[in-house]
Amino acid sequence: MKCCEKQQMKTLAMKKILFLLFTTLFFGNFSKAQGTYQLAVLKYNGGGDYYANPTALPNLISFCNQNLATNISKDVPYVEVGSQDLFLYPMVHMTGHGNVVFSGEESENLRKYMLAGGFLHIDDNYGMDEFIRVELKKVFPNNALVELPFDHPIFHQKFDFNGLPKIHEHDGKRPQAFGIIIDGRLVCLYTVETDLSDGWEDAAVHNDTAEKRKQALQMGANILMYAFMK
Repeated sequence: MKCCEKQQMKTLAMKKILFLLFTTLFFGNFSKAQGTYQLAVLKYNGGGDYYANPTALPNLISFCNQNLATNISKDVPYVEVGSQDLFLYPMVHMTGHGNVVFSGEESENLRKYMLAGGFLHIDDNYGMDEFIRVELKKVFPNNALVELPFDHPIFHQKFDFNGLPKIHEHDGKRPQAFGIIIDGRLVCLYTVETDLSDGWEDAAVHNDTAEKRKQALQMGANILMYAFMK
């Protein structure tokens, strides 16, 4: 293993350790230590709108800071797939409606990020599915997406769910959660036919009911909690 790869693994591991320490020591009183670390949105090529749902992650972070006693900064940067800055963020969110293209170098960088301990959540905002499945094969050619069963721990963290909540109709199919699992660890979560990130947006954006938004935010909190605890 190269020196820089070892350092990247150490960086991500340290961020997860910090999360656990802060959650343990200051649960319920995080107003004194807000913004210790950040999450990011993945900026990708291909023409898809990686910038969709700009209020989604900041709202999820606010919800988690209030309900999980996390101390995540509400400043959410975009990070390019091929950038070394990717390794600064223990969890990265990806969404959009259209085409996605990863170059060879980007695929390798994203693979190293996840193998080093990073967690990628992809939420199909409608129209991404046919493209992202192809690109994920570039990242992990020997590891297929597998559907997560309802008893998977990601559905049973702070909040208890019987699978993903259905936030938007899309094609009217059931919501599904797929994952890429490496050596027993879920490194990538792909959610489809749910549109969680739409449910995280400001209420006025999609006019979702309060109950739908609560379900989306609670499931999002479960994802974040699982990503940091594993």
